Amino acid sequence: MRTRIIGTGSCLPETVVTNDDLSKIMDTSDEWISSRTGIRERRLVKDETTASMSIEAARRALEDAKVSAQDIDLIIVGTITGDYVTPSTACEVQAAIGADKAVAFDVNAACSGFMFALHTADAYFKAGIYKTALVLGAETLSKIMDWNDRSTCVLFGDGAGAAVLRAEETGILAYDQGSDGAKGMVLACKNRLNNNPLVQNPKDLQYTYMDGQEVYKFAVTTVPASINKVLNEAGLSVEDIDYFALHQANIRIIQSVAKRLKVSEDKFPISLDHCGNISAGSVPILLDEINKKGMLKPGMKIVLSGFGAGLTWGSAVIEW
Repeated sequence: MRTRIIGTGSCLPETVVTNDDLSKIMDTSDEWISSRTGIRERRLVKDETTASMSIEAARRALEDAKVSAQDIDLIIVGTITGDYVTPSTACEVQAAIGADKAVAFDVNAACSGFMFALHTADAYFKAGIYKTALVLGAETLSKIMDWNDRSTCVLFGDGAGAAVLRAEETGILAYDQGSDGAKGMVLACKNRLNNNPLVQNPKDLQYTYMDGQEVYKFAVTTVPASINKVLNEAGLSVEDIDYFALHQANIRIIQSVAKRLKVSEDKFPISLDHCGNISAGSVPILLDEINKKGMLKPGMKIVLSGFGAGLTWGSAVIEW
């Protein structure tokens, strides 16, 4: 059996924050941001939370798949910005949608989170344990950004994407994933520090740090290699692929991957211009956008690829 995506859904916060909006609170401009990243606006939460966006994305995916929450065996959420240390975001989703028969847990693989969740569900399916799953990527990155640091905060946005999976005869044809923890600190955010009778850190807030050049070098070499690996395993070439749905980190990374694969950029749909980088949410949100636009037809071959902090990466080639 293979793992087939039978429905998608997504949810973005209501509030749009443009580059011009950011230029009013920091030394930046639309030209500076868009020319370097391709990002012109992003959505940031006000009343929304990681869980609330996940729940809405899940409901929309279930509706698209025409599947009841009672049919879901497994819920996995890829996130690094859950609303609670515990319970998991997946358990919050389970409770809200009434999927009381499902096993639910989160995975932490940053921008590769959705891909790791997808592969984990695929492994459960192949083991014959579960048959229907809900996987999500969701982030509220705005709460871990230093909004005085224009080199990082202008890149990121908030949102959630979801996909309903079912064990069927077609679907994921090949998968690759990996980690390089030795380089993990080039993109990092420290958790809350110890605050006990021995060590006092009651007001020490931690924000995201990124070495952009190192992340870029990692992405433009690792992602094409990972994509070629899954294509070889599936017995396909780049010419067989209809779309490459990549993590929406930076337009220059996507352009470089397209060039290295010798594929037209027309095959690389984009959401970062209006969403920014949503870490684990990027791939499922983009997938839902192109699905809802009617761009995906049965039998099409699509590559999904996520990459980022950890450092981690995951790619899959699927038949729609």
